[in-house]
Amino acid sequence: MTETTASPLDSMLCFAVYSAANATVQAHRAVLAPWDLTYTQYLVLVLLADAGEGLPMRDLGDRLSLDSGTLSPLVRRLERRGLLTRQRSAGDERLVDVALTDAGRTAHAELTEAIGCLAPAYGVASADELEALIASLQGLATGMRAAAADARRPS
Repeated sequence: MTETTASPLDSMLCFAVYSAANATVQAHRAVLAPWDLTYTQYLVLVLLADAGEGLPMRDLGDRLSLDSGTLSPLVRRLERRGLLTRQRSAGDERLVDVALTDAGRTAHAELTEAIGCLAPAYGVASADELEALIASLQGLATGMRAAAADARRPS
């Protein structure tokens, strides 16, 4: 029988959050592998599917908390695969609009079904529990962003 040794990390909330986030991304990576998509690429497809007519790159980056240096190559790869299009905004040529193609909508629908297999792993029994978990994690993220901003401010 293997004996488990207690670790100082076991009682650290920050490590529990880190470990859960890591495990979540790894599980999604495994499900997304047949489509050869990263977790972040999947999130782009989700946001664009929800937007319907597409989004300006700036909005996409804001919603994903990604800078343009990270987002632009990711979007280019999805465009090369035929899953989305990029075009200059008719209203403001400085802006680039991104939208799903028919192939992108098909991939999103397939992915939505495939990702559903992960639902039980979240350990919630009802929609109310799911909403509470999401609200708790969103509150944690907001608090940590504020703490990081405070820590960066000169004293």
